[in-house]
Amino acid sequence: MAQTPGILSGVAVWDGDGFRGTGSVQWSGARIDAVHADDGPGAQDAEYAVIPGLVDTHVHLDGYAGAGSVDWMTWPLITPDAERSLHVVAQARRAAAGGVTTVRDLAGSEVQLAAARGFAAGLIPGPRVLVNGPVGMTAGHGDLFTPPRYPHRPPVADSPDECRKLVRTWARAGVDGIKIYTSGGVLSVGDRVGWRNQTPQEIAATVDEAHALGMLVAAHTHTAEGVDIALEFGVDSIEHGTGILPRHFETLLERNLPVAPTLLINDVIADRRVPVSDEAAEKARAVVAERDRNFAAAAAAGIRFVLGTDANGVFVRFGDQMEELRLMQRMFGWSAERTLRAGTSDAADAIRLGSTTGRLAEGLDADLLVVRGRPWEDAEALRVENVVAVVARGEVVAGALPG
Repeated sequence: MAQTPGILSGVAVWDGDGFRGTGSVQWSGARIDAVHADDGPGAQDAEYAVIPGLVDTHVHLDGYAGAGSVDWMTWPLITPDAERSLHVVAQARRAAAGGVTTVRDLAGSEVQLAAARGFAAGLIPGPRVLVNGPVGMTAGHGDLFTPPRYPHRPPVADSPDECRKLVRTWARAGVDGIKIYTSGGVLSVGDRVGWRNQTPQEIAATVDEAHALGMLVAAHTHTAEGVDIALEFGVDSIEHGTGILPRHFETLLERNLPVAPTLLINDVIADRRVPVSDEAAEKARAVVAERDRNFAAAAAAGIRFVLGTDANGVFVRFGDQMEELRLMQRMFGWSAERTLRAGTSDAADAIRLGSTTGRLAEGLDADLLVVRGRPWEDAEALRVENVVAVVARGEVVAGALPG
């Protein structure tokens, strides 16, 4: 796909760290060539604003993207990989249309990796896709999305040696990172949120091997004990983090560990806004109750919450990321600017992409949104209907550039 030079002039510029005034952003190919802005008289008069593209650090792209109705849990099990990859592309493009120029799939496979390579090669206009390979146990959270007697199952690891081998297998496949589980989950069938997943020896082996191969480790956890385990063995991010307690604050702050709070999905399941089992709704209600007890204090302590939605196209749609950010602002008592950083520059930094995206700066990728309003002043302006154009790696992937 040919890339053409682009320029935005006379726009209000928020560069990922702060408002810089009215000016211009210019790019050629995938990279930004220049950002000029002057915070002088008339800086608030521009009709449009430009901000970095959003970064969602926790999604699941491998879901049905068609217009019909299917069982979301069994569809991936009975659909060929080649067909599923088309749905992954469709979901990713929906995310881009909603202002998300980077997504990280936490529990990917060759299906997501194929789509990621297609986007990276410029075969298809769309967002940057990172993929984490899961390392979990038999009868663990990841395994229990597949019915017990179904023969075609994702890989699991049930000893330290198996954990190391699975990490190496994922590395050979080309994943960007590893996902582990230190508690049960909400949508997995037949487990409990409080169940331990894997032994300390298995977790230690997985984290050690992933770090030895230069990969970040993201830890799914809904319990205080799960956070204890994740911190003990040195993970790089906490996913969900429901059980975060004051005893964890010092370590989280000292390591500056990012936490993806996934607020919307648990609210949706707990409230049964979409059809779910009694088991899932009950587990989600317990998770939400504990989360609501714990997160206000965590936010007040300065815990590093970043955008991570758990979007899968069913409970949280690709395009709901802005709603998640508005929920984060209300729950954490943040300013609009702090909220926007959590979905752009800080989210990019959290997944080691701060030198690539998340900000508007010379030499970084041209991942940007043209929007109406000033979302760094009023988070309520951060809405999909206010998006005028989305540019990912220098290509307009949704909308049209003004003028």
